[in-house]
Amino acid sequence: MSAPPGAAAMAEPTSSLTAHLRPLAAGAPAVAAAFIGGEPALVLADGVVVLGGPGAERRVVAHPDGAILAATRDGDRLLTGGDDGRVVRVGVEGAPETIADEKGRWIDALAAQGGAIAWAAGKEARARDPAGAIKSFAAPSTVRGLAFLPKGYRLALAHYNGASLWFPNAAAEPTVLEWKGSHLDVSPSPDGRFLVTSMQENALHGWRLADARNMRMTGYPSKTRALSWSHDGHWLATSGADACVVWPFKDKDGPMGKAPRECGVRSARVTRVAFHPRALVVAIGYADGMALLCRLVDAAEILVRAPGGGAVSALAWDATGARLIVGLDDGVAGLLTLPA
Repeated sequence: MSAPPGAAAMAEPTSSLTAHLRPLAAGAPAVAAAFIGGEPALVLADGVVVLGGPGAERRVVAHPDGAILAATRDGDRLLTGGDDGRVVRVGVEGAPETIADEKGRWIDALAAQGGAIAWAAGKEARARDPAGAIKSFAAPSTVRGLAFLPKGYRLALAHYNGASLWFPNAAAEPTVLEWKGSHLDVSPSPDGRFLVTSMQENALHGWRLADARNMRMTGYPSKTRALSWSHDGHWLATSGADACVVWPFKDKDGPMGKAPRECGVRSARVTRVAFHPRALVVAIGYADGMALLCRLVDAAEILVRAPGGGAVSALAWDATGARLIVGLDDGVAGLLTLPA
């Protein structure tokens, strides 16, 4: 198999890529990051989206009357949700478009896939198909996480005591996956075989969707709020410990009965993780501002950003894996371009 862009640089005995990390003009805490239309996009808590690379940044005010609470990539555009109750879409041209207005109800869960989008405000979840038709679902409790399953027009919702699987265009009642406790983020495996949620109690919970079999992933010293699947769907990288904890999902039983791997073990807590889109390399961000790349096969590490400043709060690769955005919660950000 040919090496992906950037993979050759990762295999070199270079210990640091810090010279290739160029600053991005942020100035406010980073909520999320993405690449849209080939351009870096940095989502800031103060309602602004920064588009463009170093020296060519453009600032778009997506939420002039509120803070951005959530964001996700919507094809070649960016979808943001704020405490002003608005769902906004921003493209590389920079003109923000209001998709929905929930009249001041916080929008802190978003999902997008194939032209369909979804958002949540309290217990209400709404899904809009590519044609613009909107359907609503009242969850059993406040919806904390949303994600489209990879196959079909189906939405996963995380809430108290489990998760629900909802077909917005079907009359059937949603399927409920039960597990006691407060479920926060939700993430399906790329092949659609598993669904994983983060929990309030410093643990992950999963279900094998074929038979709703439960899977517990415990042992974290803090909450896990960042989940990232490898490109082949065989591994799930997670935050919440003093290392990037990576669970195996290749076999039909997923991580059941198996120990996870650890990457980037340090004395600082891992806050963000992002798998490379083409290689078994994971970008790891820490509470002390450090960021590094770790190769899963041999745990080899390359420094991206030295410790200092706030916690890493956003990490995002471009589609080829040649560029990486690193955003911190103190208003500092940078763009790494891997050497050829």
